[in-house]
Order: sequence, then C-alpha cells, then structure tokens
Amino acid sequence: MDELRAISTFIRAAELGSFNRAAHAQGSTPQAVSKAIRQLEEHLGVRLFHRTTRKSALTDDGARLLESVRDSMEGVRAAMSRVRSAAYEDEGPIRISAAGAVGRKVLMPVIAEFSALYPAVTFDLLLEDRLTDAVTERIDVGFKAGNAPVSQVVSRRLFPIQLVVCASPGYLSTRNAPARIDDLAEHRCVGYRQPGTGQPMPWEFHVGGETVFKTMSPVVCCSDPEAEMQAVLAGVGIGQIDSVNAAAPLRAGQLVPLLVGSTSERMGLYMYYAQRTNMPRRVRRFIDFSIDRLGVTGEFHVPVSALRKMAKLNGSRR
Repeated sequence: MDELRAISTFIRAAELGSFNRAAHAQGSTPQAVSKAIRQLEEHLGVRLFHRTTRKSALTDDGARLLESVRDSMEGVRAAMSRVRSAAYEDEGPIRISAAGAVGRKVLMPVIAEFSALYPAVTFDLLLEDRLTDAVTERIDVGFKAGNAPVSQVVSRRLFPIQLVVCASPGYLSTRNAPARIDDLAEHRCVGYRQPGTGQPMPWEFHVGGETVFKTMSPVVCCSDPEAEMQAVLAGVGIGQIDSVNAAAPLRAGQLVPLLVGSTSERMGLYMYYAQRTNMPRRVRRFIDFSIDRLGVTGEFHVPVSALRKMAKLNGSRR
C-alpha cells in the first residue's frame, strides 16, 4: 500500500464528504477511492468512515486521524511544491566538485558572476584532488583537470591545459637554461607527487608528434600543485607546472618558460555531470554558463608563440 497516497485520499474524502467527489478531485474512480480507504482501514485496524450509498461520514477514529495528519500533509504538499518550483526556476543549491587550484582560480570568478545574475542559487563546493563519484557524493557538476573522466558521466573538454617547464629568473641567473630535455639531469628539479601512487609524476613532453615521459628525481616533491609552483617561484629548482597555475606568473615575468618546443598540451579541463533527464533548470543554466565563459577563455593557456617570446625576452634557450 502507498501510505502517503492512501492518507491523501482519506483527507480528500473526509473534507469533501463523498467518495465520488474525492474521486473526481483526484482524477480517479469511486472504486479506487473506496479501495484505498479500505486498505488504510485494514492497515490501521480501525474503521474510518460510516458509509451509505449517498455519502460518507467520519467515525470518531477517522476524525482523530484527520486532525492529526491534515496539517502534516499540507506541509508535505507545500514542501513538494517548493521543490517542484525550484526545479523550474533559478533557485536552490548546486553542488560542485573540483580540485583545489581549479576551484580557486578557475571556478570562483565564474561562480561570482553567475551568483550576481541568479542570487537565489546557492553553491556547495567540494574541493579535492581526486575524481569524485558524482552519484555517491550527490554532485551536480564536476570539473577535472588532466585526462577525461572515464566513469559513467557526460563530459566536455573546456580548454587545453599545458605542462610548462619553467624556472624563476633568479634560478636562471646563476645557471644555464637547459637546451635539451636530457639537460634537465644537470639541474635541481621540483616535482609533483601523484595522489594515487604517492610517487613523483613523470614529466611529459611533446616530441616529434608523440608524447614522451621522463622520470625525474626532484629535490622537492609536493602533493599540492600550487605548493609545487611556489617552490619554483622561490628558486628551488626547475618545475613542470600546469598552465592553470603557471599562466599568470609566466605573463608577469615571475616564471621563465623552458624547452618551449616540447610543451605538452595533451591534457585539459573537463566538466562532467551524471546523465539524467530531470535536471533542474538552475544546474542546466550553470552548465551552459560555464561552457560559455570557460570554453573560449585564454586566461589559463599561453600560446606557444607567446611562450617563445617570453623565453627570448628572458634570455633562455628554446
């Protein structure tokens, strides 16, 4: 028995004083109303209505039940109405998953702009450097830097992410810049520790149309990509920094690009979400808004031609 539907039918029949009227109001039949009431009576073990062929009246037990459940049912109906309205209006929560740097640098400006346009929408951000299970964590929209998500989600690449080998001007003031990838063995390097394996992530290069990986022995290895970049900025050594973190300091001259011709652009920033038909309008609107803002941005990508000019300006070899 559907208890919620049975109680709703009971309330309607009690208020209208007739099974026929209750059936008409609910778009069902008198037989269906009678069956629902009978099942509820059997479930509760009491008689709820005195019935005649023309009308019905509440018993004492029925009157007590009506008094107990009518206000609660109105609350349920109001709550369902609010949820239904929010699904078709621009209000309610959006739960987002992203890595820390992506959330802070890439998404916050987008969220701020969206919030100004739709102030009734709220955001709950889960910032972790792991791929979040969109279903288990109740994620509406996720953002992943690196390779495309492989789980059962809809994904879209928003922009390419470069892996830029770079160093601070201070580090290069006392050392010759590497001219070849093999020259990196003569330098102090900073690395990033993979979350899954705990091992330093190999550096990635684009050579002769292919992707080449090189295992490094970093003097400093960080589990956080922003800390990795800070170590490079501080002159600890050369690092391979993703363009989400590196683009701004490269343009500001705080970092000098190296080995520019081998810069990899294989990775990207991906947006993903679970496949569903009844997506709330606020979520669909935010997805479209993010695509519009991030799909054409050049803020987190530096063209190779610009990298070459930066390298030449700072006197490093390409």
